Amino acid sequence: MPPFAQNSMNHAASVKRADEYDQLVQRLLELDTKLSSDIPTTLWISDLHGEGDRFKSILRGRFGLLYQSCKEGLPKTFPEEKLQYMVRVIRHQQFIEDKSIKMDRQDVLLCLVDIARYKLSNVEQNLDKHLPKEYRLYVRRLIGGRAVPDPIFEIPAISDRFIAHLAEVIKQVILDRIIVLGDIWDRGSQPDKIIRILSSKDYLPMVRLLYGNHDILWMGAAAGNQSLVAEALRITCRYDHFEMLARLGFDTEKLAQFAERTYPDEQCTAKFKAKTPRGRSMEKALSIIQFKLEDQLISRNPAWSMDSRRSIRVIAEKLNQGAEAEFNDTFFPTLDRNNPAQLTGEEQEIVDDLTQQFTGNKKLKRLLGFFFEHGHTYYIHNNLLNIHALVPSTNEGEFEQCLGFKGRALLDHVDQAIKRAGKDYLADKPVGQKEQDLFFYLWCGPKSPFFGKEAMKTFERYYLVDKGTHKEPSLYWKQNLEQDKFKSMLLEEFQAERVIFGHTPVDVTQGKTMASKDGVAINVDGGFAAAYYNRGHALVHTPHMIYGIILPTPEEIEQASLTSETIPLRVEVIAEFDRPMRIKDTSKARALDVEREELVKKLNEYIRD
Repeated sequence: MPPFAQNSMNHAASVKRADEYDQLVQRLLELDTKLSSDIPTTLWISDLHGEGDRFKSILRGRFGLLYQSCKEGLPKTFPEEKLQYMVRVIRHQQFIEDKSIKMDRQDVLLCLVDIARYKLSNVEQNLDKHLPKEYRLYVRRLIGGRAVPDPIFEIPAISDRFIAHLAEVIKQVILDRIIVLGDIWDRGSQPDKIIRILSSKDYLPMVRLLYGNHDILWMGAAAGNQSLVAEALRITCRYDHFEMLARLGFDTEKLAQFAERTYPDEQCTAKFKAKTPRGRSMEKALSIIQFKLEDQLISRNPAWSMDSRRSIRVIAEKLNQGAEAEFNDTFFPTLDRNNPAQLTGEEQEIVDDLTQQFTGNKKLKRLLGFFFEHGHTYYIHNNLLNIHALVPSTNEGEFEQCLGFKGRALLDHVDQAIKRAGKDYLADKPVGQKEQDLFFYLWCGPKSPFFGKEAMKTFERYYLVDKGTHKEPSLYWKQNLEQDKFKSMLLEEFQAERVIFGHTPVDVTQGKTMASKDGVAINVDGGFAAAYYNRGHALVHTPHMIYGIILPTPEEIEQASLTSETIPLRVEVIAEFDRPMRIKDTSKARALDVEREELVKKLNEYIRD
């Protein structure tokens, strides 16, 4: 080979190695920057239960995060009245003349720079994404503490534009993560609105979603579980959400005609909640269909040990024994007392039609795709274990075995089964019977990680006079969370430092708190919907602290909108940190540290060579 050719090859190889070396250096610096970055500001919300308008209103106000960001981004000596003033400036995105505050445009602008600098200390935020290109250079210089042209401070018209743009940036970067702890469906009429917001291009990158048992209900119905089809529609009729069904493309006219003909309103004397005669008739018809289908489902899954929930047999047996006095409603024209689980021909026809509508509904599939593609049974975030309800446990404080698994292995098993079913459903393939049945157990099985009660007493609450039978005793999760041994075992199992869960309402008006005394177990209240307390909680984790927010009621929100005042939020401080929490302080750092060590090793090899 001629010398010049050899030299050319050596030069090319040298250039290639230099490029590889530079890429390794760049990645190492990126990792170190990320590890030293503040953790993202994260918001938790749970059990939204279809309250779309309320969720949108509270989300627009960022759950009180404006005030907290001003407090953390400005000096600790910054006066309270000026903090409130800065919140108003950011919210309205304009300079506000207020002689009592004594802050001019330059003061406001420099405060906004401090807040923006603090919020942009998380490397995931992209300033350029939120600023017009004409302002990027100068805002970057302001945030970097470098000189900028005097007119930015001296000419009001220019200052006002910078104030508006900086306020917009702060509003956009004020929140890095939203963790939804499940139960978007049922009770309220706008689950689709919530899903569209969370799955939009603006929010999807920051959203982490966990399945709730009510989400599981609709996912199982869409997968073809006929018992869950009847139950999802029964709950919807219970709240008279017929507009929602029509909006989603369901045709329930055949069901409605059957219900009104078979169960006229005057014969619906049980504890039905629907406010319309049609709603009550449909609610009753679907309850009987549901109980029959549940009986069939439980009978083919004896390992579940749910025979006590074969409610349709209880109805038949008690009526055969002449115990009508135990019921508040004894009109059951479709019940065969000798074969109670048998659907009539018309009932079967209706169920088959509704099941086909669920499995083939394109609008519903787009909504449920959000759950199947982005949902989790649990999620670890910044050393925090996130679940919807619980990790099943025994009275002795051990992990409960369910479906052949327990602890983390159980939640992994369930997650994989849901995703397998979702893959078939989204591909328009039939979901297997085993997976269909599993959705029912996950919805209401006593050892389900999404339920955690002795039983779901739908039958008793509807039809039995004795209120003592209506209670749904919770199992052992709450009592075990009061034991240090169990908490240590739980956190070791998931390599976490705290556990955050929803599912259970916490009535703060009774003096209850979100967090355990040691701050390890945090219950993000599920009382968001009108069916509960109409209040609920949110949880916020910033680099400086973890705190709960007792959310305003719809009446408080309306009053604030009329007076254009900020809603006073009640806050429960759970933890404060001596220094800002960084990525290197979290579980995420473990994987980054491994990658970093490997990069350093490769760089040392390049140096030796």
